[in-house]
Amino acid sequence: DFEVLNARHHEREAAIVAQAGKPGAITIATNMAGRGTDIQLGGNADMRIAEELGDMPAGPERDAREKAIRDDVARLKEKALAAGGLYVLATERHESRRIDNQLRGRSGRQGDPGRSKFFLSLQDDLMRIFGSERMDGMLQKLGLKEDEAIIHPWINKALEKAQKKVEARNFDIRKNLLKYDDVSNDQRKVVFEQRLELMDGEGLSETIAEMREGVIEEIVAKAIPENAYAEQWNVAGLKAEVAEFLNLDLPVEDWVKEEGIAEDDIRERISQAAETAAKERAERFGPDVMAYVERSVVLQTLDHLWREHIVNLDHLRSVVGFRGYAQRDPLQEYKGEAFELFQAMLGNLRQAVTAQLMRVELVRQAAEAPPPEAPDMFGSHLDGTTGEDDFDGGETGLLVRQETHATVAPENRDPQNPATWGKVGRNEACPCGSGKKYKHCHGAFA
Repeated sequence: DFEVLNARHHEREAAIVAQAGKPGAITIATNMAGRGTDIQLGGNADMRIAEELGDMPAGPERDAREKAIRDDVARLKEKALAAGGLYVLATERHESRRIDNQLRGRSGRQGDPGRSKFFLSLQDDLMRIFGSERMDGMLQKLGLKEDEAIIHPWINKALEKAQKKVEARNFDIRKNLLKYDDVSNDQRKVVFEQRLELMDGEGLSETIAEMREGVIEEIVAKAIPENAYAEQWNVAGLKAEVAEFLNLDLPVEDWVKEEGIAEDDIRERISQAAETAAKERAERFGPDVMAYVERSVVLQTLDHLWREHIVNLDHLRSVVGFRGYAQRDPLQEYKGEAFELFQAMLGNLRQAVTAQLMRVELVRQAAEAPPPEAPDMFGSHLDGTTGEDDFDGGETGLLVRQETHATVAPENRDPQNPATWGKVGRNEACPCGSGKKYKHCHGAFA
């Protein structure tokens, strides 16, 4: 019997290895194979019965065939034992001594006799890269000729040292990779702990308010640098970002003209206006519906940003090794930039959640069919494109969606009320008066 076991025959791996103990059987494996399958001298009777008899119905004929197979396996086992058992012949030594020992362990199992022998060349990668530099001198002292077999304790000792070097190198590589994994794992723990808190909490009003305050502090600090004069303030940018993230049209230009106005005053006025708008929206929706909308928006946005963050970490990890050419530690560089990416993700979460919740509206529609069962608070989510969800409020359906309506003439649009804007072209100026294109302003959240 002659079998070649490689990746092409992986589905027959167990059957091939199980019969490798038959007398005269030659099994060539490209590497350590058949783990979990015992090589029995004489062959495996159960495997032979399953392969040769197949679906033969039970009865006297099948019993006779099974007995004949088991008797033949016992006879072949005695023949294999008399011949010396299983002989393992290896054409090279592996980088890991563990794999070599596994191959040796194929012979002499469970008290059966057996032998193993390993061949290798001094041109093998193991000896060429990691072998002793004094190997050539050692061979000359031994007086060995070319193509002559080398059997000497010195060679075995040099080979063992080479394998130890490779194992230590591979261990260091795995240890270093784990340090990179720990960075993303620590961030994963933080995100999932926060996600569990969001799912288990009864209400997210305080969390949403903290996010909103964080966004206000960021946009004010960006437009009004520390210790800057009023003439140096980016008033237009502040007004545009207030409209973009808070959906508010505030007279920022008039506030700046007031004498003695300070950064804290600007921030306080924006916070009061945003809080008032949020309270009015919550009163219109009701506490239960508002809690459902908030949780849906926050969880969906967090999951989306976390998936993007994982991709960004993978990209960073694939190129950060080049920092070593500049005499920098790639691991420390990775930790620093991964932390910056994580902080940016949290900032994007605050901005996205705040911008969506400051625009979301509920529109009541008459239900044409019997209302479905109440949705799962955690299983439902807002559609990313239409902003719609199947939340039902009783006999009258509650539809959560972004504020989009039919086409309205520009002169009839109220900049502070998106409900009057109608359908706006992507490249048209945003009706809110920010000066941006609609697709870069309110259209980004529609």
